[in-house]
Amino acid sequence: MRKAILAAAAFAVLSGFSFGGYAATQAQPAPTAVAVAAAPVNLNAADAETLSRELRGIGETKAKAIIAYREEHGPFSSVDELLEVKGIGSATLDKIRGQLSIQ
Repeated sequence: MRKAILAAAAFAVLSGFSFGGYAATQAQPAPTAVAVAAAPVNLNAADAETLSRELRGIGETKAKAIIAYREEHGPFSSVDELLEVKGIGSATLDKIRGQLSIQ
């Protein structure tokens, strides 16, 4: 009889730890992914470092080509004018179009 009581008490104690640990993990909400909308990159004001850092598919070489084009031809009048920059094709432009602004 004594063994049965000790076994029941041990079971109760161990169950309490188990359920308590389970409850603690369930009480905390799971982290959620939050999409942070970054401000558009101003094509007429951004430097090469900003362009290459913020725009997917634009590395250092293409960023410098964008700056060189801007210095030679003046400010961009539209995002589509990027197609005139060597190394920028329609696929690249389509990827970054939503991240660009002309101000």
